[in-house]
Amino acid sequence: MRTRPSGPLVFDPTTPAGFTEMLLRARADHARELARRGDRGASVVEWVIISALAVGIAVVVGGILLNRLRDKANSIDFDTGGGTGGGGNGGGNGGGTP
Repeated sequence: MRTRPSGPLVFDPTTPAGFTEMLLRARADHARELARRGDRGASVVEWVIISALAVGIAVVVGGILLNRLRDKANSIDFDTGGGTGGGGNGGGNGGGTP
């Protein structure tokens, strides 16, 4: 596999978007090269395995985040301190005698 993909890059390779673009182009170039040689089956198997790993990781991370969010939401205390009163003395006129 070549380390530098063919064609000009759209993004700067030192940014996350550019690095991702560079990796995707390198994989696409590698897949094209394998297709030219007739190794299409091996490439498909690689993509299936990589995709399955990515989905598995996403499911695990999503489950962990969901549990943490639920725990945090359940720990919120909605009790305002009791009482059924009207909520205080009101605005008043700022003190002084009327």
